[in-house]
Formats: sequence, C-alpha cells, structure tokens
Amino acid sequence: MGSKVDCFFEEVDLPGNFGQEREGVRATCDRCGHETESFGTSDASRRRCLALMGEECLEPEHNFYVDAGDVD
Repeated sequence: MGSKVDCFFEEVDLPGNFGQEREGVRATCDRCGHETESFGTSDASRRRCLALMGEECLEPEHNFYVDAGDVD
C-alpha cells in the first residue's frame, strides 16, 4: 500500500478548441513533480487531477493523492 502524497493546485488557462483558452486547474505532485490538468476549477476538476495522478504515476507505487490545500 502506498502513502498519502500532497499535490499542489494552481488555476491555469488551458488550450481549448479552435485556439480558445479555457479555465482549468493543474496539480503538481509534491514527491516527484508530475503534473496533471483538468478543465474547470470546481472540486470535481481537482478530484479528476488527483485521480489522473494515481493513474499516471511513473513510480511503482500505489499512492493516495490529496490536495495539500485541504484542511482536515
């Protein structure tokens, strides 16, 4: 079982259809620096980035990625 890994979020403009930019979020893994992006700035977009982080992890680990900005 992997460990809990913090990801830091920033709001960015992402390339959309026909050269138009769309609002989005980018998550960066605190451990390795890998980045994922999703359109939109909602909690669902942030959760999608965290899910993608787990799918795209290049390390042979099964980590649980969390938003470093969430206060529990």
